Amino acid sequence: MIGRCKIEVPCTVEIEQTADSFHVHAIPEDIEIRPGDTVILRNAPTNIAFGDRGTFSCRAVVYRAGPLERIWTRISGVFELTDLYEVGFQPKETP
Repeated sequence: MIGRCKIEVPCTVEIEQTADSFHVHAIPEDIEIRPGDTVILRNAPTNIAFGDRGTFSCRAVVYRAGPLERIWTRISGVFELTDLYEVGFQPKETP
């Protein structure tokens, strides 16, 4: 019930470090990532020069969450979602 299954799959890694964007996207292939799963990249590039972007291939290990961990992730995610809400009402300043 709580054990984790380990699956190794190919992965595409997109890295960009420019003045407009600094991001990394890891896209495991041939597998759907579900709530509670953990993805670990193997032999992924760690450096890219400023102003560059690239797409690389590597391997990813996906640790599948068990049923209890998946349920816990879904429940806790609902409560943590409210942390993203920030609503504020400021009175309009009069001249």
